[in-house]
Amino acid sequence: MITLRLEPNLEHNVQHTANILGITTSELIHQSISEYISKVSKPTPWELGKHYFGKYSSGKGNLSKDRKELLKLKLREKRK
Repeated sequence: MITLRLEPNLEHNVQHTANILGITTSELIHQSISEYISKVSKPTPWELGKHYFGKYSSGKGNLSKDRKELLKLKLREKRK
């Protein structure tokens, strides 16, 4: 069991929200903490792979826009 002290304004907001939802303040706090923990403990796909993104960058910012032209140039250079 945990005892929790809240500022009067926050306590009022918690009670008011619980009343609107038709649940007890304890249940509201329990649900809120559970949801927060689940969001904090699960890294996003970005967080999982951020050290790989841009690791092998060419430094060119136009690769997706000019991909066809760049491919033609590479093929021409290879044929020479």
